[in-house]
Parts: sequence; structure tokens; C-alpha cells
Amino acid sequence: MKSNVVIRKFSNLDELSEAAKFSFIKITNEAIQQRGRFLAALSGGNTPMKLYDKLAVEKLDWSRMYFFWGDERCVPVEDSGNSYGQAKKIWFDRISATNIHRIQSDLEPAAAANEYAAILKKFAEPPLRWPRFDLVLLGMGDDGHTASLFPGSPVAVDSPTLAVVANYQDRPANRVTLTQNVFNDARTIFILAVGKSKAETLKKVLNGPHLPAELPVQRIGPQDGRIIWFVDEAAASLL
Repeated sequence: MKSNVVIRKFSNLDELSEAAKFSFIKITNEAIQQRGRFLAALSGGNTPMKLYDKLAVEKLDWSRMYFFWGDERCVPVEDSGNSYGQAKKIWFDRISATNIHRIQSDLEPAAAANEYAAILKKFAEPPLRWPRFDLVLLGMGDDGHTASLFPGSPVAVDSPTLAVVANYQDRPANRVTLTQNVFNDARTIFILAVGKSKAETLKKVLNGPHLPAELPVQRIGPQDGRIIWFVDEAAASLL
């Protein structure tokens, strides 16, 4: 295992989310103190929602916190599958954050991907064409996917965003995702994985051969940053 990869194990999702909350707050405060702002790319799905619920009651400098998304389904905000819509109800409707940059999920994937790449460029740290995120939140699917980077999807890409229009393992298409090019420039990446169904894949990802085409989460490897895995006992049972 690389020296910039840390695995933290917890008994359940609530304990995991509480620890992730404290780490999130620490990174936020340090970024604002050192650079005047905090930039985060968030994830959807069920696992991070408890973390978002906990963060919603914290007193943070929301005016200097900028939120983006690692991927999004091209469905209406009101749809239960919309990642921004999920976070909005649980978190953003309860705080005074104004610097929220969602993927325009009402557009077609290609148009939404191009529009989002243009937004990222406004926050870029040259020579990059995208921001260097202080924190990226990711999950891992049972099949090893992360964000909307799925098994069998292109590994070698030179763009910050991708339109996902092909079905992978019967998953509905029409999505937009950031690529590993953006994720791997982050200062810190949290990967959250819970449940027994993740155990075999987590073992392969952390202890098996490097197979980024089959296990897209293995594409995540920051050159000048760190990865912190937040896993529960069930997911870590085969490690």
C-alpha cells in the first residue's frame, strides 16, 4: 500500500460519518486559513448522506466554502437519483452556503459536461484547467466503480469531464462525471465504503493487482495528495 493511503475502520455508518465530519471540518478550517477558501467535490448515493446531515448543524464559514460534484445523473433536481437534489434537501436547504456549483442535469450529457468543464476552468489553478480541490468525496460500488467511472469505461482520458452515455452493467446512462485527472490533483480524497457487499471488491482494490479498466476506483491515485478510506467492519471483513 502506498504511503499516502490510509485506511480507517469503524463499527458502523454513524461512527464512520462522525469521524469523517471531524476530518472534513479540520480540512475546511485549514484550507480557509491557508488559502482563503475551501473547495470540495461531493458525491451522491446513500452513504454520504449521514455525513451531510451531521455537517448541516455545524457552524462553519460557509461564505468561503465552494461545493462541486464528482458526478451527476442527467435527471431533474427533484428526482431521487439527482445527487445535488439529495444534498440540497439534507444539507444545503439548512445552511447559508451560496457557492454551490452543480452539474446542469437538465442538459444533455455532452452539453452538461462541456458546461461543467467551463465552470471548473474559472476556479483553475494554472497550469491546470480545473481547481485543485481541497477535498474530494467518493464512494465505491460493488463493481469497483467510483463517481460515474465504470468498469469498461475509457481509462486514458485528457479531459476534466466526461459525458457517460453508454450503459455499464445495466446501469442507466446519461450522466456527467469528473475524470481521474481532476480527482488526482486533489489535496485529500475520502473514499467511503460500507456493507458486506463491498468486502470482496475492497480486498481486490487494496490488495490485488492494478486493474484500472476493471476496477475504476484504482484509477484514483493523487500524485501530491492523500487518500483516506473510511470503511465499516463489514466492508473491511476480508482485509
